[in-house]
Amino acid sequence: MFWRSVVGKLWFTILLLVCFVLFILTVLLLEFFENYHVLEAEKELLQDAAKVSDVVSEYEEEQLILSMTDLIKDPSSEIVITNGEEDLMTSTSNDSALPQLDYNWFMDDAELATVVRDREEVMKVADVGSSEMGLLVVGTPLNEEEGAVFVYQSLNTIEETSEQTTKIIFLGAGIAIILTTIFAFFLSTRITSPLIKMRKGALELTKGEFNTKIPIRTHDEIGELAMAFNRMGRQLKFHIDALNHEKEQLSGILRSMADGVLTMNRQGDILVSNPPADQYLDAWSFENEEQLIEDESSRKALPSPMRKLFEKVIELEHEQMTEVMLQGRSWVIIMTPLYDQNHIRGAVAVLRDMTEERRLDKLRKDFIANVSHELRTPISMLQGYSEAIVDDIAESREDKNELAAIIHDESLRIGRLVNELLDLARMEAGHISLRVEEIEVEPFVEKVLRKFKGLADEKQVKLEHHISVNEPFIRIDADRIEQVLTNLIDNAIRHTSVKGYVSVDVKTDKELFIQVTDSGYGIPDEDLPFIFERFYKADKSRKRESSQKGTGLGLAIAKNIVEAHKGNIQVHSKINEGTTFTVQIPNEKDDSEN
Repeated sequence: MFWRSVVGKLWFTILLLVCFVLFILTVLLLEFFENYHVLEAEKELLQDAAKVSDVVSEYEEEQLILSMTDLIKDPSSEIVITNGEEDLMTSTSNDSALPQLDYNWFMDDAELATVVRDREEVMKVADVGSSEMGLLVVGTPLNEEEGAVFVYQSLNTIEETSEQTTKIIFLGAGIAIILTTIFAFFLSTRITSPLIKMRKGALELTKGEFNTKIPIRTHDEIGELAMAFNRMGRQLKFHIDALNHEKEQLSGILRSMADGVLTMNRQGDILVSNPPADQYLDAWSFENEEQLIEDESSRKALPSPMRKLFEKVIELEHEQMTEVMLQGRSWVIIMTPLYDQNHIRGAVAVLRDMTEERRLDKLRKDFIANVSHELRTPISMLQGYSEAIVDDIAESREDKNELAAIIHDESLRIGRLVNELLDLARMEAGHISLRVEEIEVEPFVEKVLRKFKGLADEKQVKLEHHISVNEPFIRIDADRIEQVLTNLIDNAIRHTSVKGYVSVDVKTDKELFIQVTDSGYGIPDEDLPFIFERFYKADKSRKRESSQKGTGLGLAIAKNIVEAHKGNIQVHSKINEGTTFTVQIPNEKDDSEN
């Protein structure tokens, strides 16, 4: 682990470089000092030989010459003075291992023989034939006489000096390596310490800690790198905050869209979706649950209706549109290719739930058909009876009066239908205006019930009421609520058989509670969800009795009036057992009373 760190690599690199330099330097120094010691020894021996030559030229006594020679020479060296083969003087040496060389040995050596023959100075490293010892030999001719002075010394002395020098060099190299190790480790640590902090800071950046700062302790390149790192962290935080803001803004826009949005890559995998699109995907997943269980990978893929559209968009590189039915809802899908410069990288699909629009279209068509049906009968009767009068088919005055009465009733019926249609249109457009005032509940209900006493007696239906008043007054639009009660009670009496009953229960507390119950024929379950729609009649044949002159708009108007009072109206019914309408209207106090 240490060798993989920057500290280890840097320390090892510096140490290796210094060791290599020291190795080269040591080799060169050893070579230099070895040559240097030989040269110095040769110079010293040559000087000794020159001095001995001077002594020989000044003195003639052999004993004095040898004494002076012992004083001049190095104790470890030996001097041979020769003036021919028979005239030979040899000094003594402290080196017992040094061999005694005679005149012939010198003369046998071609280089050393030139000292006597050519009177030249010679310096040479020679070997003794019978010994492995090496000798350093110098020779110089005598000044004014024939002959020569030879000085030789064992190379062991020079080698000992070289060994001492080598020890000093290796000691210095070892100290240099130790100091280099310490220095390199210190330098590596000092250099890599900021880098380690930057590495920790980078790891924190990857975790989203963009406020991390690296301390700047130097003003060199590492300090500039720390400054750049801190600047990078600030820039990253700024850009990521901007990206998050854009992402949240885009996500908010997608969530707030009424239309579904899906973004796919080129493989058809869903990348982005909003809640309306998820609603479509959930509905498709519910319908194709078995297929999803068999193919888990399809959970991220496009639904099969969109897959074909997607393939066509990729192939044709053009916007495509289709409409599909799913779980009873109608979806219009518009898919457009997404480009990455000149290449298609995917597609975006907009899913619009057109169920309400289709329902409104159907209601519009049904409304036109229903209005046409409702108007056709009275108009046909008006036309027929008026033609009967014009053509004098009705001869007597009584017959003409009867036909005129029928024409009058049908015209009133058409007028009532048109007025109710206009009222309903204004209500559904939100143009209904309420004249809210404080009304005493009990007299108001009794007044409405008195209008139906005659009709109930005529139909032989028992009309009863129960009033429980905790709040005697309530704020409502009396005319509009009377219209609601009139419609509900009239319907109840008309659809109740002889000897039946109609009960009106009224309660007031925090709200006005009205319940109209009859023992009539009841409403089929399949018709209950639609009875508050315009022109809807449970009697599919649309036959009406002579006494039932309704337009089919009463309950639709009643619902709009109740909702305008911020209330609600509900119905419960069973076939041949009766029907119950329940109206609940909150009792809103006047602000001036507070």
